[in-house]
Amino acid sequence: MTIHSTDPFATPDEEKSAVRRLRGRLASPVTLWTTAGPAGLTVSSTVVADGDPGRVLGLIDDESDFWAALEASGRFAVVTLTPADRQLADRFAGLMPAPGGLFAGDGWTETEYGPVPVGGDTWAGCRLESSRVLGWALLVEAVIETVELGPSPRPLLHYRGRYHVLE
Repeated sequence: MTIHSTDPFATPDEEKSAVRRLRGRLASPVTLWTTAGPAGLTVSSTVVADGDPGRVLGLIDDESDFWAALEASGRFAVVTLTPADRQLADRFAGLMPAPGGLFAGDGWTETEYGPVPVGGDTWAGCRLESSRVLGWALLVEAVIETVELGPSPRPLLHYRGRYHVLE
C-alpha cells in the first residue's frame, strides 16, 4: 500500500482552468449552511454584505439535497466553523462517510432557520431572497434576520484545496 502526500485523484494544476486556479489562491471561510429537513452543506464561497438589512451571498450546488430543502423552507442558518470542525466540514461536503446521516452523532440545537451544532455559537439566521445560476454553481442571496455572536475563535479557512488556520 502506498500513502500519498497529495490526492492521487486530484486534477493536476496544469489541467485546471486558470479561473479555477485563481479561485484556489483566494482564502475562503469555511461555513456550514443548514435548513429544515434537516439538510446541510459545507460552503466556502460565502460573503456577508453589511447594510440594512445585512445579506449573505453564497455559491452552492443546485443539485444538492440542501438546495432542495432550502427551496422548500425558505430559511437557513449559516454557521462559522473553527479548526475543531474539520471533520464536520468534510462530512457535510460529502468527503467523509456519514453513517446514520449527516446529523447523526453530534449534538444539534434546533432553530427556526435550521439545526446549529452544539458549540456553534456564531451563526446567522437567513431568509432566502433570490437565486440564479452563476458559472457552474447557484448564487444564493439571503437577508440576515438574526445573528448570534459567540467568542471569536480562529476561523477554519479553505485555501488551495486544504484547510488552514490563522496563526
